[in-house]
Amino acid sequence: MVTDKKNKVLEFVKANPSLSSKEIHDGLELTMGYATVKRVLTQLIFDKLVLPVGKGKGRKYLISPTYELFYPIDITQYFEKEIDERKIKDRYNFSLISDVLSSVHLFNEKELHHLNNLQARFKENVSELSEAEYAKDLERLAIDLSWKSSQIEGNTYSLLETERLLKEKETAEGKSKDDAIMLLNHKEAIDFIVDNPDYTELLTVACIEDIHSILVNDLGVEQNIRKRRVGISGTNYKPLDNEHQIKKALKDMCELINNRENVFEKALLALVLLSYIQAFGDGNKRTARIISNAMLISKSHCLLSFRTIDSIEYKKAMLIFYEQNNISALKKIFMDQFEFAVKTYF
Repeated sequence: MVTDKKNKVLEFVKANPSLSSKEIHDGLELTMGYATVKRVLTQLIFDKLVLPVGKGKGRKYLISPTYELFYPIDITQYFEKEIDERKIKDRYNFSLISDVLSSVHLFNEKELHHLNNLQARFKENVSELSEAEYAKDLERLAIDLSWKSSQIEGNTYSLLETERLLKEKETAEGKSKDDAIMLLNHKEAIDFIVDNPDYTELLTVACIEDIHSILVNDLGVEQNIRKRRVGISGTNYKPLDNEHQIKKALKDMCELINNRENVFEKALLALVLLSYIQAFGDGNKRTARIISNAMLISKSHCLLSFRTIDSIEYKKAMLIFYEQNNISALKKIFMDQFEFAVKTYF
């Protein structure tokens, strides 16, 4: 919980890095006493939001990488700047997995309490359903997820057209063959993780490649770890372009996820990091959404359909993670969509 005093100090340290506690106090020009500023800084260090450098009178303060991960960003204001005007982290951050994400929990106590309560509600609801009723609700969620995940990638099928395709194998008039294939592949990938809930319980690069292969089958997309550069529309962020570094990043990600006990953290890490690493020539975000759901289903948790998220807002949240390594917008989407799924499908 960031109090008003903490927030003022944090904002000042962010705008004025490498100042002493006395310089921070003087620069704030508030009624807050010097002793109060020092207490706030001590708490911020404990919370891993501020990083102290040096000792004694020479100690300076910086915003920590952990704080950058959660700093609340005004999305509208952020994207008022054009792509070339934004000050970003334009290269893959090698310390993100090993130093930053490995030392922090993504959800605070209040957020976890909320998510666990929703999961308890899901379990209670499912316990009251017959096997046929549960299968029907799961199919509805799978159709919605196939539609929305494909729509985010530019697929032009409507939800009703998607339902007709997945239930009756009837293609929509005037739509491309690839749009239909993408949707059918999504449904196949979802069926696979539902039928094999233990498949990604210990996540490996091979598991990720398998899911990706299902998703891009017959779409003319290479199914192996890419060996060439890839660009991302809407951003100047440049992912890794070395096959060996990409494989290592994936292995590091798998180790990070496998070492986490909390399933919500596993799922959110998969969602953001598979998209960030961009291991494949295409289909990265699709793979991330399916693997994220695979993490949830491996622990008998409710899946996310992402049905109500606006595609542009999803892309903006992802771009913020690419450019700032800030997870706040994506975490909100994750939590909102988990709540929506529990309240809507079961």
